[in-house]
Amino acid sequence: MDLPVMPPLQPMLAKAASRVPPQPESGAAWLYEPKWDGFRTIVFRDEDEVVLGSRGGKDLARYFPELVRAVRDELPPRCVVDGELVVPRKLDGRTRLDWESLSERIHPAESRVTMLSEKTPAQFVAFDLLALGDRDSSREDFAIRRALLVENIGGGPSCHVTAATKSSATATEWFEMFEGAGLDGVVAKKLVGRYLPNKREMVKVKHSRTADCVVIGYRPHKSQAGIGSMLLGLYDGDQMAMVGGVSAFTSPRRVELLAELEELRIGEDVVAEGEPTRWRSGNDRHWVPLRPERVVEVAYDQMEGSRFRHAARFLRWRPDRTPDECTFGQLEVPVRYDLDDVLTGGS
Repeated sequence: MDLPVMPPLQPMLAKAASRVPPQPESGAAWLYEPKWDGFRTIVFRDEDEVVLGSRGGKDLARYFPELVRAVRDELPPRCVVDGELVVPRKLDGRTRLDWESLSERIHPAESRVTMLSEKTPAQFVAFDLLALGDRDSSREDFAIRRALLVENIGGGPSCHVTAATKSSATATEWFEMFEGAGLDGVVAKKLVGRYLPNKREMVKVKHSRTADCVVIGYRPHKSQAGIGSMLLGLYDGDQMAMVGGVSAFTSPRRVELLAELEELRIGEDVVAEGEPTRWRSGNDRHWVPLRPERVVEVAYDQMEGSRFRHAARFLRWRPDRTPDECTFGQLEVPVRYDLDDVLTGGS
């Protein structure tokens, strides 16, 4: 492989903000894009050689053979393209991003990789062009890179170019609308400036919500005293449904929580799924059931079906809430958009 920009390459990153940054009165300084929730991937193609570079510098090509073929069929012969690797699935009559299916694609068994490449094929959404032929465009302004990207990438069934706008009002609408297609916010990028690997030069605005949940169990920590995570539930009618977990605690707090929750323990340990894990490893999955009496307020970003897409964050105990108040009815339901709507900017 001989490209102007070579792997491994760390992607340019984003810093969090509470709102979409407005354009200055003098003219456009930002370009806004939907924030894709997949695996950040920089694609390196030199004729038949293809590397799918992860954020950590690993090559994901062995896990996504169908995307390697798509890159050879749909991208220019020699290019370096930054984007997001996603798995779309048709759910409830609409095509949206499926985080669980994407997570399952990282598997050591070649037979399973082959099976999943056919069952849940991945796609690539491009949002930056770092090299084209012998041209190192990473040293040029983003406005130029974006124009090159639109001119040279996309149009195939598997490799797309993200929608973008210079209107902060439109970006704010996207932030609200596109969550139903599986996206989790908006990214703002400066039109002037070169590509800066591993630097937080972009701005991301992500969804953040809170919910009151019942603590229905815990998982013991594997390597130290105390709990590993608290398991959360919500009522769906009269039935309790597990919706995810909270696990970010200090070591002393893990021990304190074990003492607090132990008095609520009931029955035998349960061997079941517990809260989801990113890589679906074969780790011990047992958890300890508790009487559904304690209510906790947690922060979450969005739902994946009936569960939190990512781990929730502990905010505070809610002794003023009763468990029967913890229902799915308190959750916001996003507008249900199709993936094609996002790719075309909702038009």
